[in-house]
Amino acid sequence: MSDGTDVTLPGGEAPGEAVPPAEPPQELAGLPPDVVSAASGTGQQVLFPTRGRYHAVAAALRDGGFELLSDLCGVDYLTHPGRTLPEGVAPERFEVSAVLLSVQQRRRVRIRVQVPGDDPVLQSLWDLYPGAEAMEREAFDMFGIRFEGHPDLTRILMPEDWEGHPLRKDYGVGRVPVQFKEAPGPR
Repeated sequence: MSDGTDVTLPGGEAPGEAVPPAEPPQELAGLPPDVVSAASGTGQQVLFPTRGRYHAVAAALRDGGFELLSDLCGVDYLTHPGRTLPEGVAPERFEVSAVLLSVQQRRRVRIRVQVPGDDPVLQSLWDLYPGAEAMEREAFDMFGIRFEGHPDLTRILMPEDWEGHPLRKDYGVGRVPVQFKEAPGPR
């Protein structure tokens, strides 16, 4: 039986040891020169392409060995417009975050693209990563971000006749009436 003193974490360090600083992001071949690159607090490489370069950056990464789109989601920054972004990246109301994974290289790259609130449209990644189909539908359903070239951009979580997009920060908080049953009498 272990008393917990021989525990090691996945990175090889013991609990309580300082985590070594993240290595600088490795260069990725084939990316357009104007793509801003940064490292997250956990050392993950984060790319900030423009809306027009989003699809080209994803295609270059796929050709460079990033064969899996593990996540794609939308974010509404309506109430947080002054968030910290790298120099050269202008904040917009919406952001789409896509996480690509290379199993062979054992690497993960996040793409964060700014999407304006008055024209929430972005090129679909469905032709590069067919698994993006459901994730893009969810971002459309919840935030109203449209994906050009998507084969079936319809609601996936809300009923088809639902009005609005529930995860937008300006979406009204609704009420569902609660009906209580009469309390049972003494037994």
